[in-house]
Amino acid sequence: MMRRRTTLLTGCTTLTLALATACGGGPVSAGGGDKALSGQTVTVAGVWSGSEQKNFQKVLDAFTEKTGAKTRFVSTGDNVSTVVGSKIEGGNAPDVVMVPQVGVLQQFAKKGWLKPLSPTAQHTITGDYAPVWKKYGSVDGTLYGLYFKAAHKSTVWYSPEALSQAGVKPPKTYDELLKAGHTVSDSGLAAFAVAGQDGWTLTDWFENIYLSQAGPEKYDALAAHKLKWTDPSVVEALTTLGKLFKDQQLIAGGRKEALNTDFPGSVEKVFGPKAEAGMVYEGDFVAGVAHDQFGKTIGKEANFFPFPAVGGGTAPVVSGGDAAVVLKDAKNAKAGMKLLEYLATPEAAGVWAKAGGFLSPNRKLDLAQYGDDVSRATAKSLVGAADSVRFDMSDQAPAAFGGTKGTGEWKLLQDFLRDPSDPKATAAKLEAAAAKAYQD
Repeated sequence: MMRRRTTLLTGCTTLTLALATACGGGPVSAGGGDKALSGQTVTVAGVWSGSEQKNFQKVLDAFTEKTGAKTRFVSTGDNVSTVVGSKIEGGNAPDVVMVPQVGVLQQFAKKGWLKPLSPTAQHTITGDYAPVWKKYGSVDGTLYGLYFKAAHKSTVWYSPEALSQAGVKPPKTYDELLKAGHTVSDSGLAAFAVAGQDGWTLTDWFENIYLSQAGPEKYDALAAHKLKWTDPSVVEALTTLGKLFKDQQLIAGGRKEALNTDFPGSVEKVFGPKAEAGMVYEGDFVAGVAHDQFGKTIGKEANFFPFPAVGGGTAPVVSGGDAAVVLKDAKNAKAGMKLLEYLATPEAAGVWAKAGGFLSPNRKLDLAQYGDDVSRATAKSLVGAADSVRFDMSDQAPAAFGGTKGTGEWKLLQDFLRDPSDPKATAAKLEAAAAKAYQD
């Protein structure tokens, strides 16, 4: 399974959601300041590597400073469930796992691998997070996961110069988006760079359209496969997405080139040395690529507007994130739970936030502490959406449907990009793949 969205090129301090360390968050229940956990070592497993692992280590180091507990981070690579499962079977379970998908968290819970969160952690989450984050961390009414790191995936990034030259302002509706795209195209640049080579980007396009057009109740039902993919609302959303896919004038290089463009390549088409498009849709992590790889100043040479409302609905806010869980078979489960109690605080979030490339759903992080207007606007949108936030739908699905290259939703939406002429047929294929995966 390809790891995406919250782990893509997030190394610079001003790129996405850089904010100052959150002070004044009150006392932290993580073992106290008396080094109560001295002599213990907490092993943490997660997908992060590179700058993300380095920045998370700063959080772990702050926990060590506070409690005396040592920490050890183990990078699992993309396939968290397989790696963690083998470690449990071998009697070498980590204490804490940073789980990147709701579906994986549910899988772990149903296998009986997880410890419920402590009363202290539950109290903090109940008070400091929107209820929706508690919902996504719970299985059958029991809270197992703390969402420490989040992504905002309802952001359309653009070149201010390109839109200014075309006389275009950020649109408020999907129809206005397509109209603005034609104006940009008429000025000499294609409207959108589409990363069709990465199927997950296409699921994100669909999810934003579906959430806005069909509404949160149907979104939740479809995510749980309580609503079939052959439902008219799915066909309607595919038809809406198809308006963009059908229009070769709007897509840089047309559909064929889009299918050969990966996510970093789509950002390059807008912010690279030879611009081919004025806009690219993806999450807040686009800023990391624009800044780190192409030297763009976020807020001046690269900016975003919220994914626009579709069909009379409200503007969508789709998110993703990494949830911290404690394993039942952990050798140091008690110390692991203390780490989760610490991660739940604004103090812990502030450590990574100061390093950059991080977004916390914790409401106690003051927006005034964000380092720039773009970061502040992104954070305000995510936190302000409260319970209307919806977690990435494909991340809630079984991996065979929503998270595997060359199969399921990823492949079928790539096929739809290749030929968007029959939304109803695509919906039927999606339903067949979903029914098989959810049954498995």
